[in-house]
Amino acid sequence: MGKPERLLSLDAFRGFTMMSMVLVNNPGSWEDIYSQLEHASWHGWTFTDFIFPFFLWIAGVSMTFSFAVRKAKGESNSKIIVQALRRAAIIFGIGLFLAAFPFGLLGKTHFNLSSLRILGVLQRIAICYFLSTIVYLYFSIRGIIVTIIGLLTSYWVMMKCIPVPGVPLGNMEENSNFASYIDSIFLQGHMWSQTKTWDPEGIISTIPSMATALLGVLTGDYLRASEHSKEEKVCWMFTSGAGLLLTGIICNVWLPINKNLWTSSFAIFMAGWALVIFAIFFFLIDTKGYKSWTAPFSIFGMNAIFIYALSSMQEKVLEKIALSASKPGAEVATISLKDFIYQQLFLSHFSPLNASLLYAIATVLSIGVIAGIMWKKKWFFKV
Repeated sequence: MGKPERLLSLDAFRGFTMMSMVLVNNPGSWEDIYSQLEHASWHGWTFTDFIFPFFLWIAGVSMTFSFAVRKAKGESNSKIIVQALRRAAIIFGIGLFLAAFPFGLLGKTHFNLSSLRILGVLQRIAICYFLSTIVYLYFSIRGIIVTIIGLLTSYWVMMKCIPVPGVPLGNMEENSNFASYIDSIFLQGHMWSQTKTWDPEGIISTIPSMATALLGVLTGDYLRASEHSKEEKVCWMFTSGAGLLLTGIICNVWLPINKNLWTSSFAIFMAGWALVIFAIFFFLIDTKGYKSWTAPFSIFGMNAIFIYALSSMQEKVLEKIALSASKPGAEVATISLKDFIYQQLFLSHFSPLNASLLYAIATVLSIGVIAGIMWKKKWFFKV
């Protein structure tokens, strides 16, 4: 088998997702956000809820192409798995580093290993990437499909059928469901600081999130191995995506679409959206050859993990650096560097909602400048 063709559309789709993540993660004020730029409060979905499952789905698609290259070089499954484990460990470690940053070195922050958040976005990506690698290398396509169904069904059964002390059977409300119960047992003291009683990247919700990655694997395997024309592949992705969207909506009747719980309906529904939106990228870029507009997305897509880490660290630094401000006859007050920039450059000129959005856009542009320099110099951070 020859070296597979690189999909520019996949790089662009990854970059679009990365830009979206930086945008929604960096508002000027968390109190003033357009509804589509924050997560659904519980059940339901917004544009923001698309981003994380898209990353997992993209990871699944990407591995089929990268593994094909390595297989073509004669590498064994065991060697690929060892490399995948090393890569997963590094990604997991970066996630822990970002959770601990800035290690109590800025402002009035405190660092304590006893309260370090163990799971998170990068940690979930690492876990799903490694486990999906094993499934992809050793299972047939039929086996992968059976695994996906098994993951989604087992999660559904656990959430609906396993009793939780003091909670109605099958309850899906915040803080009173099977997933939060398990988190409270095994992650106590190491959960997301804004909830502390459950984690949006918790233990049980990782099960259906792996199905999201494997649905990407199925897509990647089809795109890489299929002899069908590009136009036929676009039709397949649109049709399959629409089928998953419909299935997710139907499942929502019994198991609500919920990002925080990563319900089976959410996994199916978001994989459907990933297929449909990626099909548009694939059609425009790899089928019709319209490539000139993709550069900004490719710049973000080629250094996704680095950009995620950089944006996270930048935001924390700006929030933790304190400035002193005083007026005649008034006490000295402190304000974070982020708030100072936000108030002076944005809030003083625009409405709160628009000021908050413009600050987020400015953050995307500032990260984009660094990413653009790296892209031009061909500095690609790989793990």
